[in-house]
Amino acid sequence: MEWLPDEWTALFAIETPILELVARGAVIYLGIMALLRIMPRRTGGELTTTDLIVILLVAEAATHTFSIYTSVGDALVLIAVLLAIDYAVNALSYHSRWFERAMTPPPLLLVKDGRLLRRNMRREFVTEEELMGHLRTHEIADLSQVRKAFVEGEGDITFVTRD
Repeated sequence: MEWLPDEWTALFAIETPILELVARGAVIYLGIMALLRIMPRRTGGELTTTDLIVILLVAEAATHTFSIYTSVGDALVLIAVLLAIDYAVNALSYHSRWFERAMTPPPLLLVKDGRLLRRNMRREFVTEEELMGHLRTHEIADLSQVRKAFVEGEGDITFVTRD
């Protein structure tokens, strides 16, 4: 039984063409981003048990795409590609209003003048009980105190109260 490899350089050698690693990383990252973009906003804003399961399954599915890589060098290149794409997406979102809108949906009105907008709530899978829980979290005693409530692009629920 071997404890150490005969050649340490083989462990860190990049065995897969770098362009292939970049292409695979970019396609998987952008594909997952596009799929998550069409999901209801709440899916990204608050993690529930089912959300965590979905994240783990997506990661597992993506892992099979990368499974041909055996060296640490390949893995490090792929991780660097994914982090670089994530950085670029964040930078573009910061500097480009158009790109930010493409990546993050606009706020959606859930409550207007104390009235629930049930169609919008259904669209984002926000239940009345969940909304009331958010009211309590924000120390708002009654729905009539709310002038507007939104589900934000990242999935958070925010309130504008009457003064």
